[in-house]
Amino acid sequence: MKIHPLITQSAPLSELVERLSKHAFVAVDTEFMRENSYWPDLCLIQIASPDEAAAIDPKADLDMSPLWNLMVNNTDVLKVFHAGSQDLEIVHNLTGKVPAPLFDTQIAAMALGHGEQVGYSNLIESMLGHSLDKGARFTDWNRRPLDKRQIDYAIADVTHLAKIFPKLLERLKKTGRGGWLDEEMERLADTSSFDFEPEDAWKRLRLSSRNPAVLGRLRAIAGWRETEARSKNIPRGRIVKDDTLGELAAHPPKTQDDLGKIRGLSAGWKTNDIGQRLMAALADAIPLEGDDLPSREPRRPGLTKDGALVSDLLKLLLKIRAKESGVAPRLIARSDDLEALAAGVREDLKILGGWRFEEFGRDALALVEGRIGFAIENGKLKLSRIAEEVDS
Repeated sequence: MKIHPLITQSAPLSELVERLSKHAFVAVDTEFMRENSYWPDLCLIQIASPDEAAAIDPKADLDMSPLWNLMVNNTDVLKVFHAGSQDLEIVHNLTGKVPAPLFDTQIAAMALGHGEQVGYSNLIESMLGHSLDKGARFTDWNRRPLDKRQIDYAIADVTHLAKIFPKLLERLKKTGRGGWLDEEMERLADTSSFDFEPEDAWKRLRLSSRNPAVLGRLRAIAGWRETEARSKNIPRGRIVKDDTLGELAAHPPKTQDDLGKIRGLSAGWKTNDIGQRLMAALADAIPLEGDDLPSREPRRPGLTKDGALVSDLLKLLLKIRAKESGVAPRLIARSDDLEALAAGVREDLKILGGWRFEEFGRDALALVEGRIGFAIENGKLKLSRIAEEVDS
């Protein structure tokens, strides 16, 4: 595979993209910094085909439009990432779109028995038989110039990715599990986790109160915080931390001077402009009502004590089935689905349809309905049929 020098000019980038566009897939990775900013600061883009790889410097004065066009508009080229949610967020922030079509090797590895959220270095070692150089992992990617070791370290991520993707794809085809990933890839491409309006920021917070007035204040000040953080490009926690936001919503200060008494806020809030804007947001808050209120009915019934024990048995069954099939348990079922099944829910459960039913749901349903149970045979745990199913 040919490795190019760091691309800092428009012409080499355009030529690279033209060649990459002729391939069925490209491997993509990014290096970014966001410790001190609201928006991730893109510092480097690495991209590879089976033939060549390069790192692109977005800090240089170059026209990035050919690359973005490849990423979000060229649907003939598959974009391959590993644990790519933050990479997708960056592309979306810069283009308004998510790379398409896309493939995440971490998700694919879950379907092929590599465990849940397998790290990139572990996956490389498992599939290629050698370890990654981690010497430059603490690089400040925002600093220039980057030395050759740093660039080589960054490019290695996509050169290895370009090698393992075909191997994963072939194994998915052999096992017939490619279709299992469609739902997970759709979830990954959903922009709602990073593309939302400030007025919806409160929905991402946990607050036990269901009081409409409290929730109305939370909506107002969470939206205010989001706007402040975005405008200043600093992490939202640098404005006000989540627990302090909840305290402000539950016990609103009567005057700006009272802000100095609230844990998590400095004395300066009593007189500064940001404290004034916070008080204005609280003053403008209106109670939630109607469709804005969270549903008062639980989405699924709660568990009785016996139901909780059944849920534990389902989790045990899930471990057994996942081990037998070589699939990460989280890809098959989530805890809330198991609890819902234990509580008597039979509709709108993913585990009762498609491949999940074949791999796990059929036995899970039999377990909660008392048709199978656990037994010990020769010191090993196994399923034992309790009653034969009778055709109706």
